[in-house]
Amino acid sequence: MSSEKIYLDNNATTPCDPRVVDAMIPFFYDLPGNAASRNHPFGWEAEDAVDKARQQIADLIQVDAKEIIFTSGATEADNLALKGVYEMYQRKGNHIITLQTEHKAVLDACKKIEKMGGEVTYLPVQGDGLVDLAALEAAITDKTILISIMYANNETGVIQPMKEIGEICEKHGVLFMSDATQAVGKIPVHPKELGIHLMAFTGHKMYGPKGVGALFVNRKNPRVKVTAQMDGGGHERGMRSGTLNVPGIVGFGKAAEIAGAEMEQDAKRLAKLRDKLEQAFVNSVEEVYINGNTEHRMPHVTNISFKHVEGEGLMMTFNQHLALSSGSACTSASLEPSYVLIALGLGDDLAHSSLRFSLGRFNTEAEIDRVIESVSAGVQHMRDLSPIWEMYKDGVDLESVEWQEH
Repeated sequence: MSSEKIYLDNNATTPCDPRVVDAMIPFFYDLPGNAASRNHPFGWEAEDAVDKARQQIADLIQVDAKEIIFTSGATEADNLALKGVYEMYQRKGNHIITLQTEHKAVLDACKKIEKMGGEVTYLPVQGDGLVDLAALEAAITDKTILISIMYANNETGVIQPMKEIGEICEKHGVLFMSDATQAVGKIPVHPKELGIHLMAFTGHKMYGPKGVGALFVNRKNPRVKVTAQMDGGGHERGMRSGTLNVPGIVGFGKAAEIAGAEMEQDAKRLAKLRDKLEQAFVNSVEEVYINGNTEHRMPHVTNISFKHVEGEGLMMTFNQHLALSSGSACTSASLEPSYVLIALGLGDDLAHSSLRFSLGRFNTEAEIDRVIESVSAGVQHMRDLSPIWEMYKDGVDLESVEWQEH
């Protein structure tokens, strides 16, 4: 086993592509202008750079550049979309529909909206992680103003039926918002074709820098308005005040341009490596379960449970040289089982025994071979030490065992 570290936590954040860093560097020193400074060349150069990046990002998702609002990241974009729509449209209604498996940025923003007097329906998902479209439509009332459903889940990679959801929203005259953080830059995402009116995404999930994201806001049919959550100089057409992060935005734009050119070949290569990883575990390790729909999912993600092996303990056998996640990055400080996996119907035992493998542009096949070897050895080691695994192998029905608490 090589001592080199392997990074397989690309859903938490991706490494910055060197081409992105090269594009950003001049804007830290040689071109220091504020994009809002309109009376000297430094400001004009910064503004031009922002305009170019806005166009690069708009081209990636096939929208008008004027529909891209820059934020500090997807969390802020989610908050701006949800709270901004709620405040703008609350005379029309105060009801929002979302899923129990959404990212915390959406769930916690919805909880805040409830405190502000809004009503939120948190729909369950089916066992494969997909929304039940009939249940979604049945949840719509005459007070519903927004449906917020993530494009691809951060823990399982499951892709929701976005076009069908968009059709339901159009039929009922409801706005459709999506946190597409895990999808944009990895697979083709075209909100206008899908009937999505607001969409949050970010630079650092697509080989760009941290600290810069965007919200797509539809301008025509319908023209969507959001109430600003950040007050100040009226930047970003009054929707998001604050001096623009010019180097970050330039990097975000470059990352979008690269993604547009390369994501198809990246996706094919990573899906192959992901499938190799899954097959190796399924074929050589007992009691392995792949969580979530295996047909409608991102090409680079797999969430796997190793029964009767505690995920956090398993990671300790290899986390000096291999980066994985046992839940979403934002909840990894908590030892509660993943709420996403619980929503899929997994018991605490399987949810606690899950690992998320999220591959990226810079991973190699040789690394995947080493990951298979390392994780398989870790599972074997943990099971060798586990009395519960021994009981299971001896045929004891663990469901019927009465455990005594001390």
